[in-house]
Formats: sequence, structure tokens, C-alpha cells
Amino acid sequence: MTVLASKMALVTGASRGIGEGVARALDAAGARVILTGRAVADLERVAADLGNDPLVLPADLAPGGAGTRLAEAVLSATGGVDVLVNNAGMAIGGASEDLKEADLDLIVSVNFRSLLMLAVGLAPAMMERGGGSIINMSSVASVRGPVGRVAYSATKGAIDAMTRALAADWGPKGIRVNAINPGLIVTEMTEESLSANPGRVEELAARTALRRLGEPDDVAAVVVFLASDAAGYLTGETIVVDGGMVRTIAPRSSPSAAKPAG
Repeated sequence: MTVLASKMALVTGASRGIGEGVARALDAAGARVILTGRAVADLERVAADLGNDPLVLPADLAPGGAGTRLAEAVLSATGGVDVLVNNAGMAIGGASEDLKEADLDLIVSVNFRSLLMLAVGLAPAMMERGGGSIINMSSVASVRGPVGRVAYSATKGAIDAMTRALAADWGPKGIRVNAINPGLIVTEMTEESLSANPGRVEELAARTALRRLGEPDDVAAVVVFLASDAAGYLTGETIVVDGGMVRTIAPRSSPSAAKPAG
């Protein structure tokens, strides 16, 4: 599949998990991928498997001005991109009444401010290239209220709102802006937590209509679609990728397994 042949794509947080899956999928679709994140060794590991002359640009999106500086580095190295996948993010948890201002500042910087300023920094060159696609990685936490995740949920809600506003601003200039709300996706990070709680996987899978947890490839396939011309009339949307966990009320057992009445 080469639906993204000749396209340049930037993926933040590309060293593992969803970001790694997205980078691999975009490369398989024909794009040249710029991988960025903090873990240089992991970025290079992923890049080594890609076939379209990938580029590694290490970056930490926590400090002030990080999004703008990364945009400048990308423009200096490549001249611009056609696809931006704002995937980098972090989570903090705990009781809302225990939230510290320093923690709030950090998660807002990583999950929201840097994403917005990276998009702002890259958009003019994207317009000059004839337009493009920006895909913001949000979360189902923006549409439901998870316990102990107030700051995380707030940043993801901000991403959804930002997506709609940028779609309105930049649509006339050829840039489509959409978001993805992943549900529980099995990555190295989540596997550690799940393995420490026997039966948790089965419990969570039972809450989804599709009766399984997600994989990075499930999200990556939607990214490729949104980046491609197949989504050419789609902007300002937030697509939930969670196996039906949020939008449906999954029965505890398969209807076919239910006993007949009478």
C-alpha cells in the first residue's frame, strides 16, 4: 500500500507504543517518516526497520518553547511536512484534591501546549505545500470521566476543542485537522499495569462490544486513513477507537449464549 507515497510525515512520541505503531504504518503506506521523542535509542531502533529514509529528531516537549523549537528543527531539516501526528503525551493520576500546580504545568505543556505550538509552527509551510493533514492523539478520557485523571482528562478535552478550532481556521487553506480518541490500547506501559492485576484484561475486554483490548495497529490504521486522500472531506472530527467501550453498553455475555426464555 503506497497511499502516502512522496508524503513527509512527522510523528511525535514515536519511540514506542502507539507512536511506534503509527510510524511503522505510515512508512508502510509510503511516507517518509520523521520520528521524534526523548528516547534516542528507541527512536533509532524503530527507524532501523523503516524503508523510506526515516529521520530521527530527538526532542523533549516538556520545556517552554519546545513545540516551536521542534517545528524549527523540522523545517530546517526537511522544509516541511504533509502529515503531522501529534502523538506525544503523558499521564498523571491521583486524587483531584492532591493535584499540584507543578504537575499541572507539566502535563499541560506536554499534552497540549507543545502540540498546539508545533502545529502552529509547521502550518505555514504545510499551506505552501498545498495543504496536509494534522492528526491529534486525544483519549476517551475526554468524553468520559475517569477516576483520578482530572488533569489528564482536561488536556485531552483541550485537544478535542483545539482540533475543531484549527479545522475551522485552516480548512480554507487546505489543512485538515482531526483527532483520535483511543480507548485502552495494549502497549509496554499498559501491559505492566495489567499484568500486575490478574483478570483485569478479561474484565476490561468484557466492557467492549468487540470483546478485546486494542493494539497500536488499530489506532495506526485510522491515522493512515486520516492522513490519506480517502479522508479528503473529513476535518474537525474526533474518532473514538476503543472497540465500542464508550459508545455502547456491552452485554456481560454473548447474546448467543443466553438461555431462551420459558
